[in-house]
This record gives sequence, structure tokens and C-alpha cells, in this order.
Amino acid sequence: MSLPSRIAMAALLAAVSLAPAAAMAGEATSTVAVPPFYQDVLNMKPEGKLGQIIKQEKVDTPIAGAQAWRIAYVSSDLNDKPTIATGLVVAPLGEAPAGGRPIISWSHGTTGNAQNCGPSQVENPARPLNQYFLVNGNSWTDYGLPSLAEFIKDGYVVVGTDYQGLGGGGRHQYAVAKTNGRDAINAARAAGSMAETGAGKKTLMIGWSQGAGSTLGASQADYIAKTGTAYDGIDVVGFVAMSVPDLAMYAPDKLDEAGATKMVNDFATAWSVDSFAFAHMSMNLWGTQAAFPDKLQLSDIFTDEGAQVLDQIYANKCVHVATDTINFNYGQNYKSLLRPQPQNTLAWAQAIVAGSVDNTVKPIAPVLILYGNKDTTLPPVMGEYYRSKVCPLGGNVTRIQLPGDQNHFTTPPESVPYYLPWIKDRIDGKPAPDGCAGN
Repeated sequence: MSLPSRIAMAALLAAVSLAPAAAMAGEATSTVAVPPFYQDVLNMKPEGKLGQIIKQEKVDTPIAGAQAWRIAYVSSDLNDKPTIATGLVVAPLGEAPAGGRPIISWSHGTTGNAQNCGPSQVENPARPLNQYFLVNGNSWTDYGLPSLAEFIKDGYVVVGTDYQGLGGGGRHQYAVAKTNGRDAINAARAAGSMAETGAGKKTLMIGWSQGAGSTLGASQADYIAKTGTAYDGIDVVGFVAMSVPDLAMYAPDKLDEAGATKMVNDFATAWSVDSFAFAHMSMNLWGTQAAFPDKLQLSDIFTDEGAQVLDQIYANKCVHVATDTINFNYGQNYKSLLRPQPQNTLAWAQAIVAGSVDNTVKPIAPVLILYGNKDTTLPPVMGEYYRSKVCPLGGNVTRIQLPGDQNHFTTPPESVPYYLPWIKDRIDGKPAPDGCAGN
């Protein structure tokens, strides 16, 4: 490590050593600045019905014939703990048709774990999806809503959750699909509860990357059917998942101590090929620990130094800056933050499976999976694994490989010609083709 890197690392470790004890125990303190709307939300409690809006403000949108709002609403995690999530709603102007407007609930890809990483926090967020990595990206993060102009023109209400922990307080349960999926369900309830949107009950879920996990994690019939919410009776007619994560594929058939240790080692190894992948992997484990704080400690998987440093980084930085921080301070030695042998692996393996998309039950509506052949971030085998599990259960899952050589980040724009007509057909009530035929 160079002298500047040693100095920077020493400063970081000194800051960590002076951090409150709560941070050492996995409750990292966050000092990030957020806009006034979110400052207010951070002081609120998750009290009320699921999907109940506890704060909203109107924001501008360049989309013709549309109006938009930031919202904060009540949600809950996979353990039914009440949470607050923030998000963005965009709806057409004018009188709604009889039966109300269909709802499109968008789940975004990875932005980070800190409170300032929610996409609705950027200035002028009510725009078409804008991706950081693409040449036309104009921000430090992904933000916006996919095919927004087309959806508004078709008369749909579009809502995008930030997920809990990305502006609403609490620790973000990153890539815990069932928690993220509940945030997407409650976002639809929130949008439906707003008289200004003219929303009906018909709902479709769509997401990319982390959001694809959220979308498939939203296929929870009992949770969707809950009554006493801010907007009962949403009718989910389809799921569109671009670049599916299914971390349960790492689980052995028999999840005992030996199998769990192999699973955790395989997961850590497969996701440590470079510092970018390592950041996603360690963020994932940070989020899993946030979902199961009584059972898991970061120091089970990471060295004491690694647990402290990563906890501090993820509580205060979004994904790309977090990756840069790891790369700057550790270079090619980032794997030194991992324990040679992980501990408490059975609890970790069980938690990873519990938070993954549920491939043990039939999804309540047809699923469309879109993927690129060059996706090395979330390899296509994950989507195939999900399909292979739910088709025998009676699910209807169609997988489409996008034409040409497409990677993880080109998948959303290249998917548009495929998901737009598929979504319209589901909204119009047309039966979906059998995606499991010939399985």
C-alpha cells in the first residue's frame, strides 16, 4: 500500500475507532445530509396502515400531461417490522377513466445503503430512467422511472419505491428481496390511496437488478391480500424482471453446517472477483445482517477491521463511492477484509435463503424475465434457476435473451420493446403465452 493510501487508511480506522459503540455492534451511525423532505421523514415513526402516506410534496416533471410527488409511506420488512419507505409517484393529469388507472410499481437497481441513496432524492427525479453507467447518464446514480413518457401516455400511474433505509430511516436491507418487494407492494398501495392519481386496482410490478429481486419478491399472495391497508385489493397482473438475482441458488439441497459453510464460501468467492463485485457482495451481507440483527454479525464473515470499515462505509456512502473507497484504501488486497473461515454460517445461509426471491411457491401472476448474454453482474443462470423451480409449481415464466451482446447495464434500455407490449397485454387482460412450455 502506498504512503498516501496508508495515511488515508489510518485516518479512516481512527474515525472508526472513535465511532459510537452502536456502530461497532452493527448499528452504524449515519451523518449524511439529505434534503429537507427526508430530514423531516427521518424524525417520523412508521405508524399507520401499510401503504399509508405520512408525507408528500409535489415536484416538477418534464413529462407532458403529468404531475409528480415525492412520498413517504408506511411499509414493513420480511419479519413484519414496521418501516418507512420513500419514493416517487407520477400520474397523468385529468379525469381518470371508469375503474381507475392501472398502477406500474418500479423497483430500482442498486444505488447503495446510506440514507442519501434513494433515487427520489435527486433534483428533478420525475424523469425517464437515467443510468449512471451509460454514456447518456447525467448523474452520480441511477434515478428516474422506466418508459415514463410511454406509461403516462397509456394512462398509467407510475410509482417507484426508494426501499426502506434509503431516506426513511433504519438500516437498508439491501438485496433482501422479500423486504424490498414489500416496499414495492406498499408503494402501489400508497399511489392508489392518493385521490390525485385516479388509480385503480390493476397493478404490474417491474424491476431491474436489485429491483428484479424486489419484483419477484413481491409475489407474496398473503401479503398482497392483506386487508386494513391504505388501499386494499390491488390486483397484480404481472411481473417484469430484468437481470434476476436468485441467491438461493447457492444453497445446497441439505442446508446443514457443512452445506452452509460451503454456500457462504461459494457466495463470497463468486462475488469477489474484483472490488466492484466485492462491494456488492459485502453490501448484500450488510443488508442481510440488517434484516436479522439478532442472529448475525458482520464479524462472522469479515475480519474485525473489515466489519468496522465496511459498516462505516455503507452507512455513509452510496455504491459507486463506496466501491471507490474500498479500491482506494485496499487496492487488490480487498479480500483481506474477509475472514479465512466464516463463522455462524448456518444462520447466514438460512438468512440469505429467507431473504431471496421465493422460488418455492407459484407466482400469483405471469412473469417475464429479460436478460443479456454478457451479464456478469447477475449471470443469466440465476433467472434460469428461478424459472426451473417455479414452472413445475404451475407458474408461468417467460425468459427472453435480448439480441446482440448485452451486459447488465444495457439490459433496461434494450428490454423496452419487449416489456412494453407484454405489459399492455397484461393490463388489457389478455392471457399470457405459456412461458414454461417445453420446460
